[in-house]
Amino acid sequence: MTTKAYETVLVEITDGIAWVTLNRPEKRNAMNPQLHFDMVEALTWLNTDTESKVLVLTGAGESFCAGMDLKEFFRELDDKPVERAASRDADKRWGWYGLTRFSKPTIAMVNGYCFGGAFTPLIACDFAIAADDATFGLSEVNWGIIPGGLVSKVVTEVMTHRKAMYYACTGRSFDGKEAEAIGLITSSVPRDQLKAEVTALAKDLMEKSPVVLRAVKEAIRAVTHMTVDQAYEYLESKQEQMRFRDDEGTRNRGIAEFIDKKTYRPGFEPVGKK
Repeated sequence: MTTKAYETVLVEITDGIAWVTLNRPEKRNAMNPQLHFDMVEALTWLNTDTESKVLVLTGAGESFCAGMDLKEFFRELDDKPVERAASRDADKRWGWYGLTRFSKPTIAMVNGYCFGGAFTPLIACDFAIAADDATFGLSEVNWGIIPGGLVSKVVTEVMTHRKAMYYACTGRSFDGKEAEAIGLITSSVPRDQLKAEVTALAKDLMEKSPVVLRAVKEAIRAVTHMTVDQAYEYLESKQEQMRFRDDEGTRNRGIAEFIDKKTYRPGFEPVGKK
């Protein structure tokens, strides 16, 4: 096991899974400037690390992340424009761009409270699994502000317009089961099964060709806002790019297993790595 501790983040790599833990439990893992800087550094390292194959983002203690640290990120930086700009840049670099462009599969493991600004990295992850009793909320309206950063944008990409409007305007909280029902997360499970469920998904993903898996997740994200014509052209080019990058010949091997050897049938065993 490889362990690396930052001031506000803990990284543990075990059996190919990089467990990245937001580590401010006394603040419910609210994101202060230091956490943003730590996460930029951690993701930069893990993106090229050869030991880790899947990244899991979670929080220490009883919270996934309580959103932005209102005191340290906002009030204390109000009259410090340079520090404020640096913190906001780091927030964007890891919370959205760092995760959405991460070269390996990413899973958000929501073990407790998930509020406000935490919705951005939550949605940025490729998958999100939460405990049934996890608590979600867009409570900004109660503080006289809007769901800022990128939150108001990204919630509309996974939730329906009506649900996004309802929870943003009322500030009401909801649990993991509701989060799954409205499309915010992939699935919700009993808390005592959460880590096992995430681990099982991570192991399943590690059975796939990493080159193919990366191409698939990049394609799904890219075509979301394309026209049909743009998507056709992009996906054809992406397919050719993937075959060029795939040194393992996954496509040819998969077709041979399906047509010639008849050892692969969809719905049973996946075409994995060699």
